Amino acid sequence: MAWLVACACSPALAQSAAPEAALVAAAPTLKEVVISGSRNEQDPDELPVSVDVINARTLEEAQVRDIRDVARELPNVSVTRGPARFGLAGSPTGRDQNAGFNIRGLDGNRVLMLVDGIRLPRSYVFSANAFGRDYLDIGLVQRVEVLRGATSALYGSDGMAGLVNFITAEPAAFLDGGKRLGGRAVVGYDGEDHGKQVGATVAGRVNDTVQWLLGGNVSRARELDNMGTNGAANADRTRPNPQKDQGHALLGKVVLTPGGGQRHVLTLEQVDKSSDYELLTARAKPPLAATSVLSSQSSTDMRRSRATWEGLWRLDAAWADELKAVLSYQDAHSREYIAEDRNTAADRVRDVTYDERTWQANLQGGKTLRMGGGWAQRFTYGLDHATAKVSNLQTGVTPPVGETFPLKRFPDTRETSTALYLQDEIVGGPWSITPGVRFDHFRIAADQAGFAAQAVSLSGSATSPKLGVLYRATPQWSVFGNYAAGFRAPNAGQVNAFFENPVGNYKTLPNAHLKPEKSQNFELGLRGRMEALSIDMAAFTGRYRDFIEDLHQVSGTGAPGSPLVFQSVNIGRVKISGFEVKGHMQWGSWAGGRWSTPFAYGQARGRDEATGQRVNTVDPARLNVGLRYDTAGWFVRLDATHSAAKKASDVTVAANGSQFLSPSYTVLDLTGQWRIRKDLRLTAGIYNLTDKKHWRWADVRGLAASAGFIDAYTQPGRSVRVSLAMDF
Repeated sequence: MAWLVACACSPALAQSAAPEAALVAAAPTLKEVVISGSRNEQDPDELPVSVDVINARTLEEAQVRDIRDVARELPNVSVTRGPARFGLAGSPTGRDQNAGFNIRGLDGNRVLMLVDGIRLPRSYVFSANAFGRDYLDIGLVQRVEVLRGATSALYGSDGMAGLVNFITAEPAAFLDGGKRLGGRAVVGYDGEDHGKQVGATVAGRVNDTVQWLLGGNVSRARELDNMGTNGAANADRTRPNPQKDQGHALLGKVVLTPGGGQRHVLTLEQVDKSSDYELLTARAKPPLAATSVLSSQSSTDMRRSRATWEGLWRLDAAWADELKAVLSYQDAHSREYIAEDRNTAADRVRDVTYDERTWQANLQGGKTLRMGGGWAQRFTYGLDHATAKVSNLQTGVTPPVGETFPLKRFPDTRETSTALYLQDEIVGGPWSITPGVRFDHFRIAADQAGFAAQAVSLSGSATSPKLGVLYRATPQWSVFGNYAAGFRAPNAGQVNAFFENPVGNYKTLPNAHLKPEKSQNFELGLRGRMEALSIDMAAFTGRYRDFIEDLHQVSGTGAPGSPLVFQSVNIGRVKISGFEVKGHMQWGSWAGGRWSTPFAYGQARGRDEATGQRVNTVDPARLNVGLRYDTAGWFVRLDATHSAAKKASDVTVAANGSQFLSPSYTVLDLTGQWRIRKDLRLTAGIYNLTDKKHWRWADVRGLAASAGFIDAYTQPGRSVRVSLAMDF
């Protein structure tokens, strides 16, 4: 029983069962464990859900730089990143850079993102402003866990589509073999954005009780390349706007094991990212009017600081075998600044900030009970509490007509949630049955001070049940199924979004009747673990209701006396269904090395059952397949990624509108690693080997088919990545 075994292995040496897992010549491997599927360390093959694990070895070999790279080979997972073509007003395209994950057709805040189990800040979009969710530095991460399907029963609101948990480095990963001091240094270059990265992590063992770790990364990059050729300094431009990116990240940990079954971890983390843009696409073409833009510059800043304490006690008491406690404070700050030099009209400046300051706490117990007939139960139960102060502010020069600075798009808000959860894993013979339930209470308390409209406060409760069943038909094959209910509470920006332009005859208003989104998720899967073939298959259906649509027109014509009124509203009954296949095949040894094929395929379709309209956030089908040759000293790997075209029958287009449909494409990547010494590795790759011009559907949604600047949304052409890693 996997959950009764403590796995004391370095994640950097563990082998993943995911399709991107490395095959290490002649090296024994220990079984990978995951935390996100059950809030306990567990063998992923024993979970009745679909889960991917990307460990430290895979992160290095795949040269994963950011969350966009994390999703590269995962079926039915993507990350949206539009080109930076925004202006002071209008479309926010590209402001949020790597906006966040899309899992099985749902994106944005419907996907829960965690770091060491702590919630990352939400995205926030309002009119021309957009703040993404990439408050991370992958250089500080040693494992990524991706869980598909609703996770509300274990983690609460925002987990409707699934979760992505980024687990940072531990001292033990660098102190194997009884070392008192160890670490790793990495330098890298990425040709897609001319990015340069330098990072180092040092860990030490003071004695049997105290271990410590200190890691840091510095990065510099330019604009993400594309295959556009028009370099005009106006809206016709298809080459990227000039951009300069900087990143700094620090991670510190102290691990205390004072004995008596105790373990305490104190983590400090700081991530800073900034970008400066010269917005050539915002410049006007002659003839010039008074308000024509002559030049425009912008900058964005994202900063996240975190302090987390995690404690573990082995109790062996009647009510719990162990007790875990977590207390964390996180301060996230984002800022967008943009300035316009206009022809003869007054110049304009917008300075917008979005802040989340969050306390998160958890208390969790676990108890294993032996029963007759070889059956056992493991109970996991706990209490979660989170409170966040969410705020925004806009200042600048030359405000919109009828407004004065400073102003708020929603009032300062305190969001709180408290939850009780219980899960029972029942194991006996070939069966594992895992029921669970969570009860959440949430409250959104708005502060009227400094807010122009009548602020709305909301509260509510939700019960999220789940049931998973796993049957081990043979030692090689197992079948699983699961049901999970999900919900997502509205956030401050949705409940109280406000903007009013009396000259333009439009406004947005708060909505006191906004309800949480709800979901019912079903999944049926099959796993095979044979000597040569490892395979996972899953079919899924998700039914969603009360979807929240932001800035939905609820009344008005736009004529004088009848302004257009927009609100966040609940709409639709959405259904998304699909399937996934992933795994790897080992062909055996030939020509002095071992050959293997990793593969992954996913497809899904979605529609609104109330209107019959298609769900545009669902990606086209995608196939990843590779061929890898591995020896003790090096490996080389050729991967093909094929994406189907987006069909017109699978897209909903606004009335009198049109939509650019991304064509099918096949891209080849050639990567490899030379293990110069046991402690020194050179990794290199040529990406988009054939220089294929292509678009990703996630990036072109909402783009008109007639857009003359369509090439601005292409992916990078042929590029090179190289990195050097040294252990010490």
